[in-house]
Amino acid sequence: MTSVSLKKNYKCVPSLQQFYTGGPYVVSSDGSFLVCACDEAIKVVDCSNSSIISTIEGDEERATALVLSPDDKLLFSTSHSRQIRVWDLSTLKCLRSWKGHEGPVLGMACDASGGLLATAGSDRKVLVWDVDGGFCTHFFKGHKGIVTTIMFHPDPNRLLLFSGSDDASVRVWDLMSKKCVATLEKHFSAVTSLSVVNLWDLHDYGFRMTVPTYEAVEAVCAVHSSSVFGLILGSLRQRTGKKKSGSQAIYFITVGERGLVRIWNSEGAVCVLEQISSDVTLSVNEDESRRGFTSAVMLPSDQGLLCVTADQQFLFYSLEKHSEEALKLILSKRLVGYNEEIVDMKFLGEEEQYLAVATNLEQVRVYDLASMSCSYVLAGHTEIVLCLDTCLSSSGEVLIVTGSKDNSVRLWNSESKSCIGVGIGHTGAVGAIAFSKERNPKRQRDFFVSGSVDRTLKVWSFDGLSYDEEKPTQIKAKATVAAHDKDINSVAISPNDGFVCSGSQDRTARVWRLPELVSVVELKGHKRGVWSVEFSPVDQCVLTASGDKTIKIWAISDGSCLRTFEGHTSSVLKAAFVTRGAQFISCGADGLVKLWTVKTGECIATYDQHEDKVWALAIGKKTEMLATGGGDAVVNLWHDCTASDKEEAFHKEEEAVIKGQELENALSDSDYTKAIQLAFELRRPHKLLELFSELCRKGDADGQIKIALRGLGKEEFRLLLEYIREWNTKPKLCHTAHFVLHHILSILSPTEIIEIRGIGELLEGLIPYSQRHFSRLDRLVRSTFLLDYTLTSMSVIEPEAKVMDIKDESRASSTVKDTDEQPSIENMDEDDNENLNKLKEQEAPKKRKSKRSREDRAHKKVKEASGINAAAISLQA
Repeated sequence: MTSVSLKKNYKCVPSLQQFYTGGPYVVSSDGSFLVCACDEAIKVVDCSNSSIISTIEGDEERATALVLSPDDKLLFSTSHSRQIRVWDLSTLKCLRSWKGHEGPVLGMACDASGGLLATAGSDRKVLVWDVDGGFCTHFFKGHKGIVTTIMFHPDPNRLLLFSGSDDASVRVWDLMSKKCVATLEKHFSAVTSLSVVNLWDLHDYGFRMTVPTYEAVEAVCAVHSSSVFGLILGSLRQRTGKKKSGSQAIYFITVGERGLVRIWNSEGAVCVLEQISSDVTLSVNEDESRRGFTSAVMLPSDQGLLCVTADQQFLFYSLEKHSEEALKLILSKRLVGYNEEIVDMKFLGEEEQYLAVATNLEQVRVYDLASMSCSYVLAGHTEIVLCLDTCLSSSGEVLIVTGSKDNSVRLWNSESKSCIGVGIGHTGAVGAIAFSKERNPKRQRDFFVSGSVDRTLKVWSFDGLSYDEEKPTQIKAKATVAAHDKDINSVAISPNDGFVCSGSQDRTARVWRLPELVSVVELKGHKRGVWSVEFSPVDQCVLTASGDKTIKIWAISDGSCLRTFEGHTSSVLKAAFVTRGAQFISCGADGLVKLWTVKTGECIATYDQHEDKVWALAIGKKTEMLATGGGDAVVNLWHDCTASDKEEAFHKEEEAVIKGQELENALSDSDYTKAIQLAFELRRPHKLLELFSELCRKGDADGQIKIALRGLGKEEFRLLLEYIREWNTKPKLCHTAHFVLHHILSILSPTEIIEIRGIGELLEGLIPYSQRHFSRLDRLVRSTFLLDYTLTSMSVIEPEAKVMDIKDESRASSTVKDTDEQPSIENMDEDDNENLNKLKEQEAPKKRKSKRSREDRAHKKVKEASGINAAAISLQA
């Protein structure tokens, strides 16, 4: 048997995150990204994979309106604080902000030039602002109700502004004359979109027609004739020949409470296309009104139609020709902005390219892992889906089974995206479910097991079930047993389909023989409820995870506990084997994901990528890729990076050896500039200290150290300051630290120093020790003065003032002699020689006096000492 290579590390990729919780949103001019309101923050989201590009923290108030500048460089936002802010999307910095309305701003629009910003407020006012200056250029007042929406005329040459209010009117404002040029009043309720179903002629502001939609319309989008939608609709119109003489047809799209997209032709108010079935799960408000779509917008660059639902989903539609005289709306992409709490999920498909996710909803959402868009939704349960499992049936169909709070189980065909079977029999919520595991076609049996709050286990067989029927078939239970004394939390089927294990809140796990559900062994030992059970793929043992913060492995033969794993700080909610049973993954209520080795009982790695309980754990059967999700509504994908980390470490070690040799060569060549740069790349602070210390001792090294420091980046300067901070804590190294610090401060300007990340903390660490070093130097200098005084008092050295006086007298006498005629040395008499010798003796220091004078002083001290002794003897007498 080949040895199994253990996994050492996993790399986390946040794949599905919460980015929209309802409210305003805006699409970029090229349709590449969205800007959405998410609680009190603003998220910039990539439309290709729903990943969050950046996050803009607001002012602790929910955003009420968002708009982008035409070049997508600036974002305008406002919230319930009434503060209007201008953000630079490249730096995420607020450029300017101001207040102008007396109530929340409910709508904003930017003109084609990007220089004007129009705002509509709940104070019934419409204001126009200069973007660069932040001052008000226009003040319009006239609406009798709250102004909910606003827009500029799409033609930049026509300086018109349109505003809609809940007083059922639309007003047209002329920016040149600063007056209201028209009031359009034909609605009977609040205007929510300016592309209204009532059609008006903007040349004379005359009313043309009303199109009855028989639903509450939330948004209307006009279709441009040159767009893909317009060209397809135009070709259909020419083919059918429906055209009035002299009339110009206008196509528009409506969405509303029914959750259906409809395309209308203004000629005769005809609906040319209506969806047969809704892609939206309709919600009901407190007043029992339905809510499907909440808004819609035509995407630029012929990218289709974007519709937003009441449950925070973004649906992207494209239009295709279904036949010569029929059209079809294709749902090309579905982005889910908010998933609520994720309770269970499993990988789906032969290549495991999909992920089925159960949240606190009645539907199951299936995501494409490549784009993280929701491929389809399985709707049929009437209550929240609590558990699910996936399998490949004996006939090759990819199936999904779900258990719900509605006490039923449902079987789904992933290809037809429909429910093919319903099992009714439990009297409580179904909280655990598992498919058969045997994949040998000769021995495979099509069944699944469910566990419920009613404390029973049921075996359901779907062998011979038809997968093509339009209506779901009734599935019957083949066996039922009262398994536990409390709720059943988890069930698992052995790899050979011979046993099933159930875990319950009664603190026990039990193993049953299939298909009769005969009790085999009871596993007792946990102090809290058992949340998860799993069979080993290679051994006759069971893995259990409990609320007592422990994980246990049990022997099936006698029910004994083989090993206990401790490490979680809260309840362990899921545990599953990986690496062919040699390791397992666990996750819990502490938000941690842990990787364990069974043989040693060691926790190899701990990951903290969730902010709440981790309820769901899915492991790919082929790739062993992980997926985790929980209460934070985030799905994280985990990839095994053991091999890549090992290869990367080998390359780093090889590169370090090569650079280390280059460093030694640079030192031998006295190339300190290159040596310093290599020491930085290798992150060797001790070698850097040696280099700087050697340069500090050299007097002509300033040029080399400046060249070396100028080649560093901001991060390297920050790292060097960290090294200096450490060196500065030691008195032996402080001289080198201040030597390097002096050169850094002379090279960098104050502005560049401030821009270094964490500079405040670094300076706080440098200043106290520097003050201590300077105080120590001051004390040392003061102590040298005491030494001079002591030596002077001991007549070891002459006072500096006396020596200077003697030098001045000798210099003055020599000057006087120079003014007279100086005789030669040969003509000097004996008196002159004696005077010259005396002067030399006076200038010489006392420590260089002759041996005779020292002997005289010593003899004098002996005599004084003898005199003192004689005086002491006489006093004693």
